[in-house]
Amino acid sequence: MEPVRILFVCLGNICRFPLAEGILRDVAGDGLVDVDSAGTGGWHIGDPPDQRSIAVARKYGIDIAGQRGRKVNASDFKAFDLIFAMDRSNLANLRALAPHEAQHKLHLFLDYTLGTISDVPDPYHEGPEGFETVYNMLFEGCRSLTGRLEERS
Repeated sequence: MEPVRILFVCLGNICRFPLAEGILRDVAGDGLVDVDSAGTGGWHIGDPPDQRSIAVARKYGIDIAGQRGRKVNASDFKAFDLIFAMDRSNLANLRALAPHEAQHKLHLFLDYTLGTISDVPDPYHEGPEGFETVYNMLFEGCRSLTGRLEERS
C-alpha cells in the first residue's frame, strides 16, 4: 500500500510543524506516511527550524535540524492526501488558497487527531516550556493519527 502523503502547515514553518513532521516520522516509522511541512507565510523559506524546536526534538531523540522552511504552493493541494493546519487562522488561510476539489483534505490537526477543536499554540514568543507543551500536544496527536492510519491500511 502507498504511504499516506501528509502536509503539516503553520505560519512560518519553523516551530510547530517541523516538530510535528519529525515526531510523525519517528512515531509512524517507515512506509506508513510520506510527510512534509510548510508555512502559509514566506518569511522563513530555506531557514532551519527554531533552535528551541530542535532542542526539544533532540531531547526526545528526534533530529529535525536538517529540515528547511518552505511556503505552501498550489501543487501541494494535489500532491498531499491530508493537509493539517495547526490553528484556525492557518486553516482559514489554507481554505482560501485551496481549490474546491482539495477542500476535503484540509483539517485542523487536533480536531482530526484527538477530536478537540483547539489550536496548537505558537510557541515562538515562549520559552523552552512552551516548546515542551507543544511537543507533548503534537506527540499525542501524531500517535493518534498513526493509529487511525494503521486501521485504514
